[in-house]
Amino acid sequence: MAMKCIARLRSRRVVQDHLLRASNEAAVGGGCCWANLPQELLWEVLLRIEDSESSWPQRKNVVACAGVCRSWRIIIKQIVKVPQLSGKLTFPISVKQPGPKDSLLQCFIKRNRSTQTYYLYLGLTNSLLDVGKFLLAARKCRRPTCTDYIISLQAEDISKGSNAYVGRLRSNFLGTKFTVFDGQPPHTGAKIAKSRSSRLPNLKQVSPRVPSGSYPMAHISYELNTLGSRGPRRMHCSMNTIPATSIGPGGLASTQAEFSLNNVNPSQSIPIFHSKSASLENFLSGPLSYQKNGRLVLTNKAPRWHEQLQCWCLNFHGRVTVASVKNFQLVASPEDGPAGPEHEKIILQFGKVGKDLFTMDYQYPISAFQAFAICLSSFDTKIACE
Repeated sequence: MAMKCIARLRSRRVVQDHLLRASNEAAVGGGCCWANLPQELLWEVLLRIEDSESSWPQRKNVVACAGVCRSWRIIIKQIVKVPQLSGKLTFPISVKQPGPKDSLLQCFIKRNRSTQTYYLYLGLTNSLLDVGKFLLAARKCRRPTCTDYIISLQAEDISKGSNAYVGRLRSNFLGTKFTVFDGQPPHTGAKIAKSRSSRLPNLKQVSPRVPSGSYPMAHISYELNTLGSRGPRRMHCSMNTIPATSIGPGGLASTQAEFSLNNVNPSQSIPIFHSKSASLENFLSGPLSYQKNGRLVLTNKAPRWHEQLQCWCLNFHGRVTVASVKNFQLVASPEDGPAGPEHEKIILQFGKVGKDLFTMDYQYPISAFQAFAICLSSFDTKIACE
């Protein structure tokens, strides 16, 4: 009798699981009524929605259409162009893709001193006081030998073990050299660097579906500023994943299509950093020799002396209103030969407009995530450079 009851319960559970799976496949895989619309009609409807919703917050309708079912999502992905071509940030993956080619994408950063957190917003208007569209958040974590900035897609969940984890920024002991780590491989065969910080207490356990590794994608160096507090800091940014040819005619920068949720192969790794700061110091300083290795290198645009103000100035075209050593404009450094017109174009500019409010404008070939990480490196006090 007991065996019959167990068999009946098992058969009922199998039937329930089968029905639940079938209903989910129908809703997600194209079995719902909305997915049965003629493809030509559906294409025209979604194309008109994409054309009409050119900015946030109205652009959330495009994202909503992508969530109806699988067929709608496939069409939306085909219609929506990458930021490099459209100049629009639509889906979360847009923050990992290169910005527009012909104009600076205007963003701003808000700082919360009490919680040591930073929030990146896309500017919705030309005003410096608008609400903005939230893009990324970062939290500062001080350690005995370095400083970490954990970058996340969610403002409420900023941790390396979160599904929203995007990457991190790590400094050396003096805060003069930084490395930007991506949470997923920027290209096939990328090397993963494991840090002991992921095993420290008070950090969430990494989900099996989230890549637990960190891929070095950029190196930032601050040098001695001969102008002192009267001029911007001297910076060099070596972009590991962007070739120097990307800024030239016909040049291309790598574009990630989606966030990866595959497990990371632990065999693909470089030596783990232990408690000694020397290993981390060597890693952070090694790639900063700036040899002619084909990588894109960003450097400060030289300031000009303003006779009336009696100070060194940069033209931010009204986007910066407060003088600060943190303010900077980055341009591409010529690899060989004289600088051309492409080396005069500002790729990233960052500046202060209030006590805890800063503007961040960027364009191709860097992404919002890369620009945000570079700007975060400017917040640390650098006694050795000033």
